[in-house]
Amino acid sequence: MTELACSPQELKTLFLFESLTDHQLEQLCENGHVEMIEPGPVYSESDLATCFYVLIEGELVLSKLSGGDEVEINRTSQRGVYSGAWQAYLGDRAPQNYQGSMRVTRPSKFFVLDAEKFGPLVREWFPMAVHLLEGLFFGNQNSKQVLDQRERLLALGSLSAGLTHELNNPAAAAVRATVSLRDRVSHMRHKLGMIASGVYSPETMATLVRLQEEAADLVAKAPDLSPMEASDREDELGDWFEARGISGGWDLAATFVQAGMDVPWLERVVASVDNDDTVEGAIRWLNYTVETELLMNEIADSTTRVSTLVNAAKQYSQMDRAPYQRVDLRGLLKSTLVMLGRKIGDDVTVVKEFDPTLPLVPCYAAELNQVWTNLIVNAVQAMDGHGTLTIRTRRERDQAVIEICDTGPGVPENIRSRIFEPFFTTKAVGEGTGLGLDISWRIVVKKHKGDLRVESEPGNTRFQVRIPLDPEPGTDVPVAEGFDDPVIEGK
Repeated sequence: MTELACSPQELKTLFLFESLTDHQLEQLCENGHVEMIEPGPVYSESDLATCFYVLIEGELVLSKLSGGDEVEINRTSQRGVYSGAWQAYLGDRAPQNYQGSMRVTRPSKFFVLDAEKFGPLVREWFPMAVHLLEGLFFGNQNSKQVLDQRERLLALGSLSAGLTHELNNPAAAAVRATVSLRDRVSHMRHKLGMIASGVYSPETMATLVRLQEEAADLVAKAPDLSPMEASDREDELGDWFEARGISGGWDLAATFVQAGMDVPWLERVVASVDNDDTVEGAIRWLNYTVETELLMNEIADSTTRVSTLVNAAKQYSQMDRAPYQRVDLRGLLKSTLVMLGRKIGDDVTVVKEFDPTLPLVPCYAAELNQVWTNLIVNAVQAMDGHGTLTIRTRRERDQAVIEICDTGPGVPENIRSRIFEPFFTTKAVGEGTGLGLDISWRIVVKKHKGDLRVESEPGNTRFQVRIPLDPEPGTDVPVAEGFDDPVIEGK
């Protein structure tokens, strides 16, 4: 850099300073200086902002980091363009860091003013403008915080409603099964009274107890039948019961088929009793056993489902865990799918293509769950609740790549560059805030130093999230403990 003489008359030719008085122009020269800067970098994004630069002649390039890459924002040779510590007038009430990077492509002449001098001059010369700018800056900042919080609360409310619905189904099923189980146990007590009266011989009782144990084992190993197969077997058993004169045989048939029993097995029961008069009693005794086992299985399945949902909710919220830690992204994605099960619905096919070799990723897990939520909900809405949702993970060099794909109509090319802008939405008024993708972008790009992009064509839209696999140097990142793998039923 070469320092040159500062001329008030030259500064006045720049549009930024053309309305200043001669005294103010002289003050600029007294407090600042003119430099000839050789080609190369001038300052870097996030560094402490120490200087305010105004181009007199030459060419500058402004850029910002995105996904670890330097993205050119502006290239210009227009005299009077400025960059650098332009927020110095806010003082310590706002972060004083360069918002991007600047370099020059050829020897360029700049007027340079130290930030600590630029701020006071602006406040002294333009007090009303400073008040207006402060109001605009902090007002926008506060509005964004409030709206961000509202977006999070709306998502949380939606998830809470869905979780309540999901919990209610297995809980209600467990209650119904418990009531039915109490009724069956009551009937079994009555049947025990009949058995105790000596209707069956000791040898027959021993055989029935053995068959009872065998029936319980059959329930545990019952095959999954198609509706057609189940119907055919019920018809076969119903005919068998009817031929034996057993009342209500068609109702019994459904229970025995569900337990995996067939006619040959029932013939063994007949052969084990003393006479034909006791066949129906033996059948009903075994029916109570089968029903009891099936009801206990239903209760176990329901309570397991409740436990799974509670565990998924805990993983989703990252309750009791460090905010920044190494986690298995598959667990985060699965817990989010569990939480969004009702919103996804039965008409969306969920395909999970998870790379088992993907290592643990250092991240703010709870905030990434919000990203998955926003992207998955958008995908389901884009498909209007019908289609295929694909969640894919893989490793590319030093990054974890997560793709949320849908088979909707796609994002039109003319708006693709705007979808990450705050408040931009294609939804009807009142149906969207336009902040979901903006929040997601800031979580991924700003907080995780990653990248969020979209590739879209009709029938194949892919939102791609990239997260660095290595934390910033010197950062100690704990490994998440107790990260269970939630079961996702029906998905």
